[in-house]
Amino acid sequence: MTGPRTPIREEPSREWEHYNLWVNVKEALYNLPYQFHTDTYIEGVSLTDLPTLSPAVGTTIEQQLVDNLNQIRSVWDPEGRYSEYAFIRQAQTFPDVLLTKSGGGDITPILGIELKTWYLLAKEKEPNFRFCATKEACAPADLVVIVPWLLSQVISGRPKLLKPFVENARYVAAWRNYYWEHTRQTEDDRGIIVPEDVRPYPRKSDAINDRPVSDRGKNFGRIARTGIMEEYIEEIYNERIAGIEIRHWLRFVKIFSEGRTREEIEQEFERFEREIEQGRYGKNEGKIESVWMILTGLRRLIWEESGTDS
Repeated sequence: MTGPRTPIREEPSREWEHYNLWVNVKEALYNLPYQFHTDTYIEGVSLTDLPTLSPAVGTTIEQQLVDNLNQIRSVWDPEGRYSEYAFIRQAQTFPDVLLTKSGGGDITPILGIELKTWYLLAKEKEPNFRFCATKEACAPADLVVIVPWLLSQVISGRPKLLKPFVENARYVAAWRNYYWEHTRQTEDDRGIIVPEDVRPYPRKSDAINDRPVSDRGKNFGRIARTGIMEEYIEEIYNERIAGIEIRHWLRFVKIFSEGRTREEIEQEFERFEREIEQGRYGKNEGKIESVWMILTGLRRLIWEESGTDS
């Protein structure tokens, strides 16, 4: 007896009239970190408040990403065939973004994007975004896109975007359910209640989410926990800011959020500084100077917040 089949990625047919557009849109999404520009600038925010602030900043970034997609039309519509179409953000409706004709009405969108941001220095080491839409609510061309970001100077600056996670929405929905029903470690009921008569591009009032029979930990839909993003997350944490891998910045910032004593935090500062002097993070003088500036600002923020020894 064979076990359940692993989900297979379903992509639009190459015969689909909008296939080349779909390919170009994916290319545009991967280009967003290089094309993205924003006037948002953050400084003077405490380390403990940054994660609290990140949802509001993330929402702003999501809207700006939609604006940026429309501004780089030449990437996804180089021949001008879709001049009447634009990316439009929907409020509290799945998916978040539609590529459709202005005016909406009964016009069927060409594709949809469930678009979320991920603040890399949040307390959780993985995106906590939930994706619960049932597979049949997703059209073959629909995408799930998660865009990681952090501040350009780690604790201050403009939001800096990194390579996004881009995946077929139907595949994500199928993989989520496969994980929930077959591969996760649990003794609870693995069943999922799937809504009926669901079609792509639903109305706001439509019930389109799959629901677990049992979910005591409220974890259903957390796609980062299903393994589908594992390689991608590892790749992102290998990216460098000011010459240092993001995983090391995360380790360092986390120390303060764990409620360590001032002495313990100072020891970590000294350890980090020794590693820099020993060339562990490279020997580029410009990058090393940037790291020292960030550490100085970080130290000042920490001591301003803590005041005295714990």
